[in-house]
Amino acid sequence: MNWKAQLIKRRGESRIAIYFEKNPDWTDRIKQQAGSQWSQTLGVWHLPDTFENRMKFQIVETPIKHPSAEGIAQIEKFKYWLLSKRYSDSTIKTYTEALKSFLTFYNEKPVAEINNDDVIRYNNEYILNNNLSASYQNQIVNAIKLFFATVRETKIELDKIHRPKRAKLLPNVLSKEEVKLILNAHSNTKHKTMLSLIYACGLRCGELLALKPVHIDSKRNLVMLKNAKGKKDRIAPLSPKILEMLRNYYKDYKPTTYLFEGQTAGMPYDARSLQLILKQALQKTGILKPVTLHWLRHSFATHLLESGTDLRYIQELLGHSSSKTTEIYTHVSTKSIQQIKSPFDDL
Repeated sequence: MNWKAQLIKRRGESRIAIYFEKNPDWTDRIKQQAGSQWSQTLGVWHLPDTFENRMKFQIVETPIKHPSAEGIAQIEKFKYWLLSKRYSDSTIKTYTEALKSFLTFYNEKPVAEINNDDVIRYNNEYILNNNLSASYQNQIVNAIKLFFATVRETKIELDKIHRPKRAKLLPNVLSKEEVKLILNAHSNTKHKTMLSLIYACGLRCGELLALKPVHIDSKRNLVMLKNAKGKKDRIAPLSPKILEMLRNYYKDYKPTTYLFEGQTAGMPYDARSLQLILKQALQKTGILKPVTLHWLRHSFATHLLESGTDLRYIQELLGHSSSKTTEIYTHVSTKSIQQIKSPFDDL
């Protein structure tokens, strides 16, 4: 089977990305490797950059390229512009890293001389040749367009830079039985409560870890999500069952600043540790699907839809700006599809 491995940067850390055709056996083999992780953004499995992994996957390091001095100055200028516009830290990091990749590719060309043909060449010779995902390509295009919109005297025609055609992927959804198995896999109160709260309220991982005790309104049975994605506040209902779990958790752990804290008091729980908790739950339950924390959010939305909840309310609960984002769950809801009788049954 054809495969390729190469070094990548993931959240500032050197990792080894493994590219291969979709194959359950290979997916299982990669999942068994220590420290393996799936990147939804890049659409690739990646492993720790260790000597053993470099030998195993035949990694030969090539000379490291950097942006030119002018490119570095332009990246800093772009970063300060993003800061002044109050973009989120994650967006600033994503956009500046994307621009750095682009300007590194053209480190011998003056920035003012870069044109639309250069963008096409970069897409073909770097993104496509390295099998990078369409979503990553879209991030690059977003960063390039925004950067050149804020820099004068360029030969870029912004309206002619096209984004890649998006793949129409359906969200991954678990059955209620599978969700129950995952949520009950851990006996540790903190671990069980964190996973349960993500599903019970349809939270993103970052939203869960940003919660503070004051955000839980036990009198009105609500959780307040402050400055969530897109710098939007929203509320989500708390069921009596999850509220009771939170009370028991609070008695046991007595968090100080954040609702879920790591080993250091006053500091939020680490996102990678939470992902590991889910991975351990999957191992305990024997579920072989490549489940991520976001699958619990997708499952929350789909199960609400199947129980008859209006799509407009689901949109509010998830914090979607557009109803089109929420409508995708209608394509994975099985309630109506299961009622359709196949003509095969009449043969």
